[in-house]
Amino acid sequence: MILHDKRQGHGLSEFGINIPVQDSRASRTFEHLAGHPRLGPRVGAWHRKPTGERLGVEDFYRAHSPEYVDRLFSDRLEDELIRTYELINSEGQYYRYSPENAIQPLSALFERILSRVSGTWQSCRLAMTGGFCFYFGGGMHHAQWNYGNGFCLLNDIVIAIRRLQADRQIRQAWVIDTDVHKGDGTAALTRDDPTITTLSIHMAHGWPLDSDPVNAEGRRNPSFTPSDIDIPIDRGEEDIYMDRLENGLAQLNVYPDPDMAVVVYGADPYLHDELPSTRKLQLTLKQMMDRDLLVYRFLQHRNVPMAYLMAGGYGRRAWEVYSQFLEFVLLEKYSE
Repeated sequence: MILHDKRQGHGLSEFGINIPVQDSRASRTFEHLAGHPRLGPRVGAWHRKPTGERLGVEDFYRAHSPEYVDRLFSDRLEDELIRTYELINSEGQYYRYSPENAIQPLSALFERILSRVSGTWQSCRLAMTGGFCFYFGGGMHHAQWNYGNGFCLLNDIVIAIRRLQADRQIRQAWVIDTDVHKGDGTAALTRDDPTITTLSIHMAHGWPLDSDPVNAEGRRNPSFTPSDIDIPIDRGEEDIYMDRLENGLAQLNVYPDPDMAVVVYGADPYLHDELPSTRKLQLTLKQMMDRDLLVYRFLQHRNVPMAYLMAGGYGRRAWEVYSQFLEFVLLEKYSE
């Protein structure tokens, strides 16, 4: 099942932000699937629109500090957005940000983010009833306890899981993160939570692991908080990526069986990704498909409901990664 609102944009240029997130990663993927000779006639079976149900502030408190959440719902929101999207450099100048070109105020981005968080929650519930749901949004895995980071203002993954737990719909969850960047926020937020098991396969070096593990005050940088299973891949190790991932997935078997899994999908290990910080890991389109089938079959064979989140994927060709995987899954499920 695909959860997607065709009216909601994905690009950031309308806010004056010059980060290569393209609307096409969602729009071209959906067009590809809807135009497929076997899937197109069944679009009503596999496409769902967000219901509009919204999570509340009390749900955000389950993952973030009250002080941080309160800042987001105050006149300090724009400051938090600028920090999270890294729109001002160390000299105090705008960086990849041209507010004079914006057609919407920066604060309007917050409404989209809130919608995305609720969409992740809905995708998890759809996965629980149907076994599989891919949400065209979400995966904001860098957001930390007291601040946003790496284009992630709120950690929708942890927020959604803890809401499901509060509603007694699930007890245990796995988070399998295949984004090119380490799932640092999710690891930090769940480090003392035995009900959420985290696996992250990511670049061994580079952002967010290119800063100091300990800051000037002697406090540990939360980005270095280990996941339950970390699989760092160094530059040039693309040929052993699959073996490392397969071994990492096997390690999940020693953890409590999950009621569901959230897959932070991430198209950004793709060699044609256009975000500079992804360059240390470059998988071919075939390797991306091999990755996706390995994770999908691993969960499918264990009858684990799976909610997939779009996560990172930058530039004009990101849609190719989403399209090939979703075409395979939907043909398997809906083409009979």
